[in-house]
Amino acid sequence: MQKNQKFLAFDIGGTKIACAVINERGKILSETQKFDTPKTTDAINLLLKSIIPQHEDEIDAVAIATAGEVSNERSRIISSVGNMAAGYRDTDFASLSAKPVILENDANAAAWAEYKLGAGKYCKNLLVVAIGTGVGLGVIVDGKLLKGKCGAAAEAHFPINRGNKRRCSCGAYDCYEIYASGTALSLDAKEAYGNDTKNSHDVIKGIKEHDHVAIDIFDNWQNNVLAGIYGLVNLFDPEAVILFGSLVEFMDVEKLEREANQIILTPPVKICCAKHGANAAMIGATLLAAEELKKNSQRE
Repeated sequence: MQKNQKFLAFDIGGTKIACAVINERGKILSETQKFDTPKTTDAINLLLKSIIPQHEDEIDAVAIATAGEVSNERSRIISSVGNMAAGYRDTDFASLSAKPVILENDANAAAWAEYKLGAGKYCKNLLVVAIGTGVGLGVIVDGKLLKGKCGAAAEAHFPINRGNKRRCSCGAYDCYEIYASGTALSLDAKEAYGNDTKNSHDVIKGIKEHDHVAIDIFDNWQNNVLAGIYGLVNLFDPEAVILFGSLVEFMDVEKLEREANQIILTPPVKICCAKHGANAAMIGATLLAAEELKKNSQRE
């Protein structure tokens, strides 16, 4: 692999888009830029096309961590992305740059960053739960990223029995994502306050102001997150569960670990926050993109 490679890395989510220049070792070389995610696919593409040319001369490739399931060849999104604009899955990412454009699911990318350079560095088996507008899962099994037959492994669209019918962005009812995401916390706030204008930001604000309603809303939501972790740990038997996303800083991670280890069937599991925080997905996408360039060069 060529040394001193540089990548323009993006983290594209349902609420925010972040980007930075990162080298092949995962070191961030520039200030991280952040933008609200545009409401249409055309506007998302225009934003990307306005940023990429500014860096094209200095980079070897574009690395994108994105919401949605990404194909095993890391070139396209293979299924609908309910938390993104209509038509986003059909984006022609290769056309965004003259340099190679390499994609990975955001939770998978975060899992790879934490496995290689972060909180899971010494773990051969780990699970990342990425909590944002939706919920993403990234799984490392025996030192390899779990992708499945086409790239769609480990999605958070499995039902959990919460006794309430909520329709998920995927079209099904009562998925883990619709109870454990930022969107879910906003729904909880609307229901608890009886006010459709309330959202997750109001809950966080209320917690800071010691509002008991907000505290109860968040505790119940955190229990929903934990309910999924029970099952995931029993399924994958990881050494660690790493939490990633903007809401994680407000969670009682020690409590989650303590309660999980009282119920799970496997030996005790470590639950912790991502070492690389909000940058984990961009760093992981970069590391994976560097590996793809290395593979391509070996084929030539």
